[in-house]
Amino acid sequence: MHKIHIHTQGCTANQSDSEVMAGLLQKAGYHLVDSPENADLIVVNTCTVKSPTESKAFSFLKRYKDKKIVVAGCIPQSDPGKLKGYSLIGTRQVHRIVDVVSATLEGHAVSFLDMDKSQRLNLPKVRKNDIIEIIPINAGCLGACTFCKTKQARGSLFSYAAHDIVKEVETAVSAGVREIHLTSQDTGAYGVDIRTDLPTLLRQIVKVPGDFRVRIGMANPDLVKKWTPELLEVMKQEKVFKFLHIPLQSGSDKVLREMKRLYTKEDFVRTVKLARKEIPMITIATDIICGFPIETEEDFQMTYDLLEELKIPVLNVSKFYPRPDTPAAKMRKIPTHIVKARSTRIVNLQKRIIDNKAWIGWSGKVLIDEKGTGCMKGRNDYYKQVIVPGAFPLGAFLQVQVSKCTQFDLRARITNV
Repeated sequence: MHKIHIHTQGCTANQSDSEVMAGLLQKAGYHLVDSPENADLIVVNTCTVKSPTESKAFSFLKRYKDKKIVVAGCIPQSDPGKLKGYSLIGTRQVHRIVDVVSATLEGHAVSFLDMDKSQRLNLPKVRKNDIIEIIPINAGCLGACTFCKTKQARGSLFSYAAHDIVKEVETAVSAGVREIHLTSQDTGAYGVDIRTDLPTLLRQIVKVPGDFRVRIGMANPDLVKKWTPELLEVMKQEKVFKFLHIPLQSGSDKVLREMKRLYTKEDFVRTVKLARKEIPMITIATDIICGFPIETEEDFQMTYDLLEELKIPVLNVSKFYPRPDTPAAKMRKIPTHIVKARSTRIVNLQKRIIDNKAWIGWSGKVLIDEKGTGCMKGRNDYYKQVIVPGAFPLGAFLQVQVSKCTQFDLRARITNV
């Protein structure tokens, strides 16, 4: 029995792909191991969204150059020429992993990189967390962002059929899963190609019997604005986390146009304000890129001021990195020290303005989804992380009251067991 290790980088879509590859390999009789040193073959599932992430992938490949290796994910799909001599499997060929591994163990370097529309859902999987199911609802996106390399790796939009998604939810919940993560490059694009939309899908998912919660992955403002009221209405249901991840990237409309983002700053602001009006405690998450090539100090200040005004509680800050073969890579770069300084200012702003004290005294249900050191970690209905003392089963729903907080989480005591 050959031993296989899977090393995963990147987003939840990549994590889901790795879980499916693990399931297919295990079903075929391979033994999955946690250590690359103990493996007969390593599957490296790569991410190409940022230069540092890609560099880490190549460092990993160099470290284990004496092992048999299959390279999966975004780098082989977008830049196969960088991986000569390796077996490659692309983002839409996950179902072929057993064929690739078998050939590689026999000493052959093979490639499966076709961007076909093959079945991706309802395949065997080995979950990293037994109570969390990651379900991709579509592949690719509708955008053409000038900074993005992922479009080359994931392709144009291809939405999966709602009945296949619902079936995967039903299977997961019947297996004990309590947290469903819907993921893709842009969940807001779901259904555009098959005449449906995300709120319609969610309405079908919440009808699945069982006590579980659904987290919606990142959705771009240009699509969310078309059906924000419908989305918020279904988010009010108990089974949906009150959590909305909508990327801003820049508070300057000029920069957004150069990025080829298909929305304005005002589109983002209106969505946030409407969400907070309809669901006052909703958790908003967003993404910011500091130092896009044409970003002036004035453009950056617009971003800074908007974040200070809106006080977005979850913020992912990235420094601009030119990705090969993207339009933005041809633009004149802003000096690194300026980009770093802007990024630091945003991070410091976030530390200053984010305050969880309003949650002290809150009582409600928490879904336990992770073990901590001497404690358990869970999520309340607003996807706020809650730390509780003691030991409880993963997947348990606990009634708690928040007594303390940090910038990153809430600390609670159990009010019932």
